[in-house]
Amino acid sequence: MRNLFKIAVRNLRRYKRRTLLTASLVAIGVIFVIVFVAASESFKSMIINQVTGSMLGDIQIHKKGYVASIENLPLTMNMKPQAAAKAEQVLQNTPGVAAYSPRIKFGAMFSSFTETTNVRLNGVFPEMEMRTVPLLAGRITQGEKTIKKGEIIIPELLAKGMKIKPGDMVVVIATNKDGSVNGKQLRVGGIIESATGPGGRDGYLHIEDAMEILRMEEREISEIAVKLKDFGQLHSIFAKINAALSREQNQSGKPVLEVHTWEALSPFFSIAQMINVMTLFIKIMLIAIVLVSIMNVMIMAVYERIREIGTIAAIGTLPSRILSLFLIEGFSLGVFGAVMGTAISFAIVFILNLAKISFTFARQSFVLSAQIRLSDVLLTCLIVIMVAVLGSLQPAFKASRMEPIEALRHV
Repeated sequence: MRNLFKIAVRNLRRYKRRTLLTASLVAIGVIFVIVFVAASESFKSMIINQVTGSMLGDIQIHKKGYVASIENLPLTMNMKPQAAAKAEQVLQNTPGVAAYSPRIKFGAMFSSFTETTNVRLNGVFPEMEMRTVPLLAGRITQGEKTIKKGEIIIPELLAKGMKIKPGDMVVVIATNKDGSVNGKQLRVGGIIESATGPGGRDGYLHIEDAMEILRMEEREISEIAVKLKDFGQLHSIFAKINAALSREQNQSGKPVLEVHTWEALSPFFSIAQMINVMTLFIKIMLIAIVLVSIMNVMIMAVYERIREIGTIAAIGTLPSRILSLFLIEGFSLGVFGAVMGTAISFAIVFILNLAKISFTFARQSFVLSAQIRLSDVLLTCLIVIMVAVLGSLQPAFKASRMEPIEALRHV
């Protein structure tokens, strides 16, 4: 086998220009895949971090059926205190949970005494909310970066439309689950921009103010947002929390609570999926480039070396060893192209990070921070080498099937 490798490498060196051209085409395919994956994964991570870190959290817990009617913010679908306490106990006992935040969500009328509109409000414990969604404070563009009792953080859309600024007094009016109406005067503590661009109507207030407006005698929770220590363990921790809470059942034997990852709650998950599909198509293009390049060069090698093939066959070289020789040449071309492409990819990613390319998403500025993962490099190189060998298979099989006498007659 060692001799076959030596002969294969020697043959590739005999045709340096063709070998370099073919390896370059393979390398270009590798570069496209690795650089695109590194940049797209960075972009995808930024989107996910913006969505989960400023609004949703990584995981959310609701009463069974709440998510199906979440647009209406139904107060009748809130978790009872016992169910909410059980959920909090499970979160406290689950390794990997960094923080969680209970919320009361409800729709209300919002009045500046001269104008009235509707608003979606989140009653939260300020410290717990800031730990669970740490980017929330950065969205508060005016006023203090916190949520105080007796104050309300209103969405930027309402503030501009109704000409409200921090320090103004407003009235929030809401209907509780029994149908009675109640209102409370609050001070505007800050203005918050939407996490998803223009049009957001979500405001924040202290959870005790929310309970007072809704006339709750005991705290009923709409949802519990959860932040994980390691986002990479999202699905494993989700499975643990879901398994623990599924044991809590009602009289009909059905689960009381339901657990969802951010993927099931945010439309931005579809963007992440699109990026994955684009990556797949880039990899398919890589396979096509490598397959055509290797097959072309190996077919030319067979036709140019017919007399040589006939000679080694005439002296008793087995067809299987001739087959192996050409497969090794294809393998060597794949390895050479993959190594060259990987090295150039690292250089390109390094330059991209030095350039500090910035872009804006949901009015937040981000700097591209492309990272090459070892798993992506190994998978890409493995695909390249496998396809290179497959591309060599047909020419190699043709060479091994040649009759020595006919090959030696070839001019």
